[in-house]
Amino acid sequence: MDLLRINTAGSVDDGKSTLIGRFLNDSNALTIEQEALIARKTKEKGLEDLDFSVITDGLIAEREQGITIDVAHIYFSSSERKFIIADSPGHVEYTRNMVTGASNSEVSIILIDARKGLLEQTYRHYFISNLLRLKTVVFCINKMDIVDYSEDVFLAIATDINKMTAQYSYKPDVYILPISSLKGDNVVIPSAAMSWYKGKTLSQILHTIKPGGQGSKNLRFDVQQVIHVQNKEFIDYRAYAGKVISGTVSVGDSITILPSGIVSEVVGIRKFTNTPASASAGESIQIQLKDDIDISRGMMLVNKKEETLLSKNITATLVWMDEKPAVLSGKYILQSGTRTSQCRLEAIKGLILPEKPDEFQDAEFLALNDIAKVRLKVATPLFLDAFDYNRLNGAFILIDALTNTTAAVGFTEE
Repeated sequence: MDLLRINTAGSVDDGKSTLIGRFLNDSNALTIEQEALIARKTKEKGLEDLDFSVITDGLIAEREQGITIDVAHIYFSSSERKFIIADSPGHVEYTRNMVTGASNSEVSIILIDARKGLLEQTYRHYFISNLLRLKTVVFCINKMDIVDYSEDVFLAIATDINKMTAQYSYKPDVYILPISSLKGDNVVIPSAAMSWYKGKTLSQILHTIKPGGQGSKNLRFDVQQVIHVQNKEFIDYRAYAGKVISGTVSVGDSITILPSGIVSEVVGIRKFTNTPASASAGESIQIQLKDDIDISRGMMLVNKKEETLLSKNITATLVWMDEKPAVLSGKYILQSGTRTSQCRLEAIKGLILPEKPDEFQDAEFLALNDIAKVRLKVATPLFLDAFDYNRLNGAFILIDALTNTTAAVGFTEE
């Protein structure tokens, strides 16, 4: 059974948590304990409709304030596939949380209040979904029951969405549908109140999306540990343990070790007690090579040597996540997988405004939640691909060396 990773986002009180609860309820995926919690909280609040939002608003502080303030993850299955849903917060100051929630997702569900239309956060959430190269974005125009299920309201907002998405060169699959998460219209069950809508329900859309296909076909193997064993069962056993970031590796393949550029042949692959003939992206394995080569943690095995992987100059888009501002010439630790290097912020090419993604604003520093195009200089190459080319090997984080705080997440352009 395949797995689909979903991120939900929207402005404050757009109904994200209610939508997730409704989706679980109408998909018969709630536990007995969750059903009891919904019934109890609905009664305590004196509501007429069931309060599904309590499923993701799990913290006491969230319930008291009536808002979602962190990323909540929901795991459930239907008869056809498994889902992981990340419910991201709606506040501007929690943009970094959405980046975290969406970083491993394949689908973004962006909620829009039918009474308000597109807001600042709508532009920001779509910008991040586009920046992360999510393959599918679903715009749910929510609370249609409050606007009397008006087709005119839906069409006006849909037109604004199309204008927004037209500004971007990257084009994900985009769906726009009218829903009411409170009443259940077009979430799992087609709406009788919106007979004018002939498209799929949210559930139908999510069940037709094909997961996967996020990375390059070229091999990227991140060496995490060198294993050397000497016993009766394993004589002079030497292997390199790590994760296949992208591509595939097979016994008999010719591979190149970075940064040295030395070429060798794969003579064995081990996964636990199994010895498969090949392994693919996402698998953690051990690789044995024909030659005894000096390889250590942080090196990378690839199909062939590519000069771009050895560059010490990185142009990237950064989402600043630290309350401490970034300044020019600031020094950080750049990390991607097991690979780390000292780096310096050489230039801030400009802040990016989600409402106008093609325009840049001059800046001398980066503040919390700022999004900017920058140039970095690393002390040693980290074998990064351009994010557009290989999403699985084109992202990194910056760490403040003094506080050990994750200062930013970055997406390589070249």
